[in-house]
Amino acid sequence: MLQDSKVSHLRCALVTALFFATVSLSCLILLRDVGSHRFFSGFSSSYHLARLSSFFPSNDLAVTSNEFPLEKILNDAAMEDKTVILTTLNEAWTAPNSVIDLFLQSFRIGDHTRRLLNHLVIIALDQKAFARCQVIHIHCFFLASKEADFHEEAYFMTPSYLMMMWRRIDFLRSVLEMGYNFVFTDADIMWFRDPFPQFYVDADFQIACDHFTGSSDDVENRPNGGFNFVKSNNRSIEFYKFWYSSRETYPGYHDQDVLNFIKDHPFIAHIGLKMKFLDTTNFGGLCEPSKDLNQVCTMHANCCFGMDSKLHDLRIMLQDWKHYLSLSPSLKKLSVVSWRVPQKCSLDALKNHDSSEENDQD
Repeated sequence: MLQDSKVSHLRCALVTALFFATVSLSCLILLRDVGSHRFFSGFSSSYHLARLSSFFPSNDLAVTSNEFPLEKILNDAAMEDKTVILTTLNEAWTAPNSVIDLFLQSFRIGDHTRRLLNHLVIIALDQKAFARCQVIHIHCFFLASKEADFHEEAYFMTPSYLMMMWRRIDFLRSVLEMGYNFVFTDADIMWFRDPFPQFYVDADFQIACDHFTGSSDDVENRPNGGFNFVKSNNRSIEFYKFWYSSRETYPGYHDQDVLNFIKDHPFIAHIGLKMKFLDTTNFGGLCEPSKDLNQVCTMHANCCFGMDSKLHDLRIMLQDWKHYLSLSPSLKKLSVVSWRVPQKCSLDALKNHDSSEENDQD
């Protein structure tokens, strides 16, 4: 009996020791993992890319972080030729039935576009955008910033808007330096057809336009930075460095204006960059809608002020596309359907807004 009692006490002691050893080992592993994911060293030091995970909620939302470094996310999303599709997202565009949902819906109902979602990486600019992305999409990256908070709608030409646009340019330069080609697309661009067959094979940098003159080589085209396809090479990397540095030459201007200033700069010819401008027939927008739904690839809610107006016209755009898809092949060929937009995003409404702002300033 005494011997059985000793054996029982010995078993209890062993179980207790094993429990504490397991807990201690788990804590050591957790601390090691947290330390190893604190920063992503392969990117510009101005970005604090990876945030520590936390077990405690903040503003009713658990603090989230990147599970993997940017390079792994890009590698997982990339096509065979190392091309990825990138868009940025902040909290203002993440509400259910908001811009990001319409954006993803366009891929799902477009012509040969659903598969492209496998290659899309959403770059979240704040915690809520990142949390929302993880619910709705497979490839998400949190691009944190210590300089500014981008969770609210950044109105055109405000300091937050300018900072966001220039931060985007610098980030895209880093993607090129990592060896990835990319299509950058604003989330308020609807993808109705696979655009890759319409891209120029020999171009390093090709970009959509607010206004297309009729020639893809004409520097008088008005480019729009919301949609471009860029190949990773020394020429494109040097171009993005030059573009980003030119913000100091033209302070107070956004990236699109600065691109207009530098698109025919001698430096671009010096580095041998091949630049092309995309026809609005295939890559249209509310500034200059695509005229033929048989040819349209993307449509951008540009020339538009305010979230409500943008959402209104984007939803109509999707309805127009669905109506087009319901037509018989013979009716599609006749081009009997045209866009019902712009409506609330009309150029007249934009001009009236600009005039009222000028009067307020006077």
